[in-house]
Amino acid sequence: MRKTLLFPLGALTGACLTLLVASPQGGVWAARAAVGANDAYSQLNLFGAVFERVKASYVEKPDNAKLIEGAITGMVTSLDPHSRYMNAKAWTEMQETTSGEFGGLGIEVTMEDGLVKVVSPIDDTPASKAGIMSGDLIGKIDGEAVQGMTLEQAVNKMKGPVDTKTKLTIIRKGADAPLEVAITREIIHVRPVRFRVENGDIGYIRITSFNEQTTDALKKAIASVSKQVPPEKLAGYVVDLRNNPGGLLDQAVSVSSAFLQRGEVVSTRGRSPEETQRFTAHGGDLTKGKPIVVLINGGSASASEIVAGALHDHKRATLIGTRSFGKGSVQTIIPLGSGNGALALTTARYYTPSGRSIQAQGIAPDIEILQDVPPELKGRMDTMAESQMRGHLSADGTEQTGSQSYVPPEEKDDKALHAAYDFLHGVTANAVAAKPATKSAVPN
Repeated sequence: MRKTLLFPLGALTGACLTLLVASPQGGVWAARAAVGANDAYSQLNLFGAVFERVKASYVEKPDNAKLIEGAITGMVTSLDPHSRYMNAKAWTEMQETTSGEFGGLGIEVTMEDGLVKVVSPIDDTPASKAGIMSGDLIGKIDGEAVQGMTLEQAVNKMKGPVDTKTKLTIIRKGADAPLEVAITREIIHVRPVRFRVENGDIGYIRITSFNEQTTDALKKAIASVSKQVPPEKLAGYVVDLRNNPGGLLDQAVSVSSAFLQRGEVVSTRGRSPEETQRFTAHGGDLTKGKPIVVLINGGSASASEIVAGALHDHKRATLIGTRSFGKGSVQTIIPLGSGNGALALTTARYYTPSGRSIQAQGIAPDIEILQDVPPELKGRMDTMAESQMRGHLSADGTEQTGSQSYVPPEEKDDKALHAAYDFLHGVTANAVAAKPATKSAVPN
């Protein structure tokens, strides 16, 4: 089974087989293929020689399985920031995460310059309640330096029995010194959709992640809003995708379908024909054509960008906020057999319905709204962008840097949210002090 994500051994044999099977046939191409195959065999011989030398001469007797796992990890992570190898334990934990319930602190993380970087804290989890913020770097876990750990090792160290504590040393841009934060571990129940009726005539829907429960939860939210507000009174919907790091591709497609009557949602293009696909809306517009505002910011990535791009390109929604993260690659989960874990391998780029890739560019909002950042956080105006990640896939065009990801904890201070409400009530952008954004990522 292959599961497609939008995020972050037999492999050696598989790589060799791929080279042989995929080799062009005939004439000059066959000769070039033979050279390529010979070069691959030469490199594999080098690996074998190094492996044997390490086994024979290292100061302590090494664990063969750990050597091989380390070699695989290094090979895969050298490709791009989102490809990775998961051993059996990590693969099981990922399945728990995408199913919507797991143990831990409640943060989405990546690796940057040897440190763990917070992509986004998950709403209503120990991490978000402790004040962990998008862009924070984790320097130490329980006093042990993260430098030198793999991402999997750091994540596993943060996990532990429920009701036990872990202490994180946080390096926050703009802070004078590292922050020490103690967090109590909990079972994390990822509630991907939250909703309410605002001002008696607007359906506010926040989507925090794209796991296996997201679309069903969204359908229930829309149905509930429709029951609470008569159609003639409903001004529209605000779909909040801010600081949503993404998730499953099929959920991004089905969420988009809930707001579209028909048409393409996204296409993927890779090296192999099976990775080149088009996904279209199905099921019809559950909101019956009501106006939609989508909130995005620098922490909106991957699946969030697919939804925002699809609704924007079909002129189904107005985007308000700041430029999105810019992760336009697709990771396919490839199980490697019993006990061998799985690969999360970047296999394709994705494109919005207009044919635009957002890789390392992001999606620009129709109306840019910058939040008022508290003085103590003034140095954290920007978040990390895909274009700033080492080894990222190149952009098809001008790469864009990160944008603001701060969301005020108090709704009364949330300028983008109030701009969305005003927009649905017919107030112009100028009246809410909004600045039109430059549309370089997604055309009208």
